[in-house]
Amino acid sequence: MKAEVGEVQTALDLEIVVEYGYPISDVAGNVRENVVNAVERMTGLEVVEVNIAVSDVKLPDDEDDDEGDEDQRRLQ
Repeated sequence: MKAEVGEVQTALDLEIVVEYGYPISDVAGNVRENVVNAVERMTGLEVVEVNIAVSDVKLPDDEDDDEGDEDQRRLQ
């Protein structure tokens, strides 16, 4: 996260990872709203800009399923 802070205003740059299956625009909108509310409440500064970059999409982990298959092959 990067913040530019003035006397009464601030601008923020955020980088997030979104879990696969969730609409990126909805997630980014929710993050923006929550960050603005939290920063303004905690600091008293007006948040004039929040830039959000999605750096990655987290895919579901299949490791648990693969391990179970290996165990089944060993038992046979």
